[in-house]
Amino acid sequence: MDTKTLVAIFGTVFLAELGDKTQLATVLFASNAANRPLWVFVAASAALLAATAIGVAAGSLLSNYVNTRYLSLLAGIGFIVIGAWTLWGALRELP
Repeated sequence: MDTKTLVAIFGTVFLAELGDKTQLATVLFASNAANRPLWVFVAASAALLAATAIGVAAGSLLSNYVNTRYLSLLAGIGFIVIGAWTLWGALRELP
């Protein structure tokens, strides 16, 4: 894998994870004095690693049966739908 691809994947996943519900849950766990920050980090990292492994395995398997162009199209449509739904909900709450 070349450096450009590695940086693109890292940047995309890093930006997607910032401020999402996973990060917020991790902040809550780390803010609890009963939880040691190192163990919160280890557990959250292991969970993200496991979820990523499932995504990589599913993507690799799907690519054997479905054209990756269609997978990209489906993912893009999914992101647009989720974004539109979120925007619609926010606009409905405006005075």
